[in-house]
Amino acid sequence: MDKIIIQFLNGLTFGGLLFLISSGFTLLFGVMQVVNMAHGMFYIVGAYIGLTVQKQTGNWFLAIIVGSITVGIIAFLVEKLIRFVKSDLTQALLTLGIAVAIRDLCLIIWGGLPQIMKEPSFTQFPIKIFGFTYPGYRLFVLVLSIFIGVLMWFLLKSTQYGRIIRAGTDNRKMVSALGINIDRTYTTVFVIAGLLTGLSGAVGGTYIGFGPGTDFTILTYALVVVIMGGLGSIPGAALGAVIVGLVDSFGRTYVPQLTNFLMMGSLVIVLLFRPTGLLGRKE
Repeated sequence: MDKIIIQFLNGLTFGGLLFLISSGFTLLFGVMQVVNMAHGMFYIVGAYIGLTVQKQTGNWFLAIIVGSITVGIIAFLVEKLIRFVKSDLTQALLTLGIAVAIRDLCLIIWGGLPQIMKEPSFTQFPIKIFGFTYPGYRLFVLVLSIFIGVLMWFLLKSTQYGRIIRAGTDNRKMVSALGINIDRTYTTVFVIAGLLTGLSGAVGGTYIGFGPGTDFTILTYALVVVIMGGLGSIPGAALGAVIVGLVDSFGRTYVPQLTNFLMMGSLVIVLLFRPTGLLGRKE
């Protein structure tokens, strides 16, 4: 029973990390309908920049701040590039090319060995829960993901800015006709998505190791979470992240050779009964 509880907590906290990773992807792919195949590389850049800053300063908070801002700036530049193309396929190919270029650049700068960031001092102690100890940093990641999720839900559902974003997704021309600069709004959303992905990279780089090839793994997880939860749905992304986290945790413990099969199989089962995702809205 203790082993089951531990794996449940591992899946829950990993699901929190997956939600952090997928939050920016949800904004772009679900809300803005932008296919950003460089999402995994945004994560890696945030992790590498955070690692570099931490090694130089020893400050974990400064590391995640600089990592987030750096990826936000890169996202701003990428958005300016993809604005010139309208086709979804062209956007996907362009961002894929950007991802390949950044991957090679990271390999030149940081090498090919796996890396991991040192967790902050305030989480370097175990926490008593259900009668046994559990790593404090993993619970911190879960709390942070809940905070980010509530903040994003409030932004999209309860603010004028969120209403503009959702209205622009449904009818871009109508919003522009009202005198709203929808292009500037979308640029802001792209930068916010970049900041969130950079944050998840630094936070995730402390949770699990990263290196060449991690970008593809992260992109796969993000796609599964967003599609399973429903495009553009923040609660759906949270639910999808928890399911994928639990499936991954129990799968790696009991049937490690079938972990990816179980994850993709759960996605197929969800789409069979809910083609728009668990909490996706019907067209």
